[in-house]
Amino acid sequence: MALVIMNVLLLLFSVVLVRSDQTTTPLKSFKISENVTYDCINIYKQPGLDHPLLKNHTIQMKPSRTELNSQTGNNITQKNKIKCPDGTIPVLRNTKDFLTSANLFHENYVHPQSVDSPGTHINPGYFGDGRVWSYGIWKGKDGKGCYNTACSGFVQVSQTIPIVQPIDISPTEPSFLRPFIHQDKNTGNWWLTYLGPDKPNGDLDYWPKELFNLFDNGANMVGVGGVVKASPSGSSPPMGNGKFPDGGRRTSAIFANIDVLNSNYKQSKISSFPIEILVDSPQCYGLRVGTVKWYRRTRLGYFFNYGGPGGNSCGV
Repeated sequence: MALVIMNVLLLLFSVVLVRSDQTTTPLKSFKISENVTYDCINIYKQPGLDHPLLKNHTIQMKPSRTELNSQTGNNITQKNKIKCPDGTIPVLRNTKDFLTSANLFHENYVHPQSVDSPGTHINPGYFGDGRVWSYGIWKGKDGKGCYNTACSGFVQVSQTIPIVQPIDISPTEPSFLRPFIHQDKNTGNWWLTYLGPDKPNGDLDYWPKELFNLFDNGANMVGVGGVVKASPSGSSPPMGNGKFPDGGRRTSAIFANIDVLNSNYKQSKISSFPIEILVDSPQCYGLRVGTVKWYRRTRLGYFFNYGGPGGNSCGV
């Protein structure tokens, strides 16, 4: 996919770039390609805790809620397994070039609205290869933003699943990435969880409550969709798999089983709420709400296909 994000929360906070050199000696490292290395660092010395608002923050090791439900089907997984020692978490190594790329990316390509978003992305200049990667971005009201863990404020707890990682996509079977963002009602922290076809859920990390001034008691808007940004030459890239959603549910990118979690951790289909559909460049991209219940062996729930080829006259 060119760029797919799930807009779940509007965030109002500032971020601080950490230094480009490694300030913590890793206990173990995983080199998964020529340009990509993960370092296992002490969980209490991770860059996320350098944020000035988190000086007295106590790390929450796991959410208070019970397991969330997920539909069956092939789940996108890591090709390169990472297992850091107890008390450490995997952090993508931040070189000077890496942070420069991150800074340029969120200044030029992150949507100007305040937002936090997990999703998938292909960017050889940023990640070091042409594979599909999971990623996260967040951007504050003042226009400053952050990409993955290049900035402080995002707290990791998983020993095995970093927020940014290469992922497997089968050319013959439907594969799904299942991110879920929810607020822990006991701590106020906002958790990012990956739902797999089998329990337990993969609780990755969270945005601490100290960063927010408008989200003490949940959010009132949930959004899912695809976003692209035109290059300096004016050409807009493909979205999804580059095909319009007019050839059936198997031929274009898809969002399926979209649920909303209430304050009591009860999951409801997004179709239970009013839905607004927005396509701002129909000549280059499209969206079609589905009607069937199954995608091969996967129950779809409420779903839509989306995407398109992009081009030179998209206006985005």
